[in-house]
Amino acid sequence: MLRICSWFVLMLALATSVSAADVTGTVRVVDGDTLDVGGTRIRLHGIDAPERDQPCTTLSGQNWSCGDWVTQQVRDRYEGRLARCEPLDTDRYGRVVARCFVAEADIGQVLVREGFAYAYRKYSYDYDLDEKAAYVADRGIHGFVLQSPARYRLTRIKGRTAQDPNCQIKGNINAKGARIYHLPGQEFYTRTGIRPENGERWFCSEAQARASGWRRARR
Repeated sequence: MLRICSWFVLMLALATSVSAADVTGTVRVVDGDTLDVGGTRIRLHGIDAPERDQPCTTLSGQNWSCGDWVTQQVRDRYEGRLARCEPLDTDRYGRVVARCFVAEADIGQVLVREGFAYAYRKYSYDYDLDEKAAYVADRGIHGFVLQSPARYRLTRIKGRTAQDPNCQIKGNINAKGARIYHLPGQEFYTRTGIRPENGERWFCSEAQARASGWRRARR
């Protein structure tokens, strides 16, 4: 029995070591914070870069696609190079969250330091000082006006942005069946999605929402 237990512990240790093994291979850039390394999809640990279709605004008021620009900057630096990645976790999309290195330089740190990504403080403070230095120097994206990538992703989710700019009020139905409307600027407005198939709808005025049986959100 002791031999069986010892064998089981050994097999478990070997399985753990294999699952945590470094990922190595040639880099293919997906976007500013996502790479394919040797066929494995990697989400870079501790950073958050603008989405590929994310716009930003220059100080003179001109809009342009800074997300595509960031992706191209990362591609110019790392596409086709040999990388070594240290897995730390797996995200909800099944990507390996890892710290990656090219020529022993931490890719995430380089991107934050050069102003191509933010330090993702929700998950790590590893690159906090690197971002602050880039911000002070107006490097990369810090020279423009843009939403945080996390907030931009929220606004892209289906049902969270109105197609009619004159009808921005969100008529939500909560889990208890209560009909509640949210105004722009209220606490839960951004994260509230509208699902017409469930009876939810957009309103053009508070009067319209109240007349239809909705009450205003308290916050």
